[in-house]
Amino acid sequence: MLHVETRHAVHADHAKGMDTAVLRSHFLAQGLFADGEIRLVYTHYDRFVLGGVVPAGKDLTLDHVDETRTPGFLDRREMGIVNIGATGQVSAAGETWELSYGDVLYLGMGAGPVTFSGAGRFYVTSAPAHRAFPHRLVRVADAKEVKLGAAETSNKRTIRQFIHPLVMESCQLILGYTTLEDGSVWNTIPSHIHDRRMEAYLYHGMAPESRVLHLMGDPQETRHLFVANEQAVLSPSWSIHSGAGIGEYTFIWAMAGDNVDYTDMDVIQPEDLR
Repeated sequence: MLHVETRHAVHADHAKGMDTAVLRSHFLAQGLFADGEIRLVYTHYDRFVLGGVVPAGKDLTLDHVDETRTPGFLDRREMGIVNIGATGQVSAAGETWELSYGDVLYLGMGAGPVTFSGAGRFYVTSAPAHRAFPHRLVRVADAKEVKLGAAETSNKRTIRQFIHPLVMESCQLILGYTTLEDGSVWNTIPSHIHDRRMEAYLYHGMAPESRVLHLMGDPQETRHLFVANEQAVLSPSWSIHSGAGIGEYTFIWAMAGDNVDYTDMDVIQPEDLR
């Protein structure tokens, strides 16, 4: 079963006047993972798509999606798939890859129908593409690791870069994930914006009762979302994206836009936030 929800772009001035319910309806994606279903969110932020696929013991195939108006979903798109569950399989373009927990599969433009199977719990991201790059499975051990933060500032964390210029080529999709060390709660501090790219966060690995306080909005007009396990946040190019969690968590970040320069950002120090 395929379910697609569309999210239209929101201007920063509009977001300033939103109450909690409206803010969540525009920027928080809930209920992405359901047994036996493919659930996608088609956004008007750089035409980025995110979603969840849970085969739950049967094959699920992603092919035609009405919202793209192309015969096949990947006819003019590239895709990044992260397995956040048990071992599962993904098949496309005549190949089958086995993904363990944390592995990332990149599928280039023109890969054709994509079939998900096994016990995997797959987080899917996709952006428009202008040329085809080779499909590639990037295992956890092959990712580029970056250590940031410190225990004294409660933001010691490990960033793992998968679909990234230092690891592999892609058109505009960049993807990786960040894991907080024990005792650290803050992610992406100091915060930043990148006017040339949008971003999406999927928070996972959390206890059911835990929450992440995700900070967003214009740096001078910040807002917040309380986010539960396996919920995603859409971050427009004008918005900061930081957070602090109750207990351990990991977040998958994915970006799309004008470039693939991971360092192309404008840093906002905490004292400059309002």
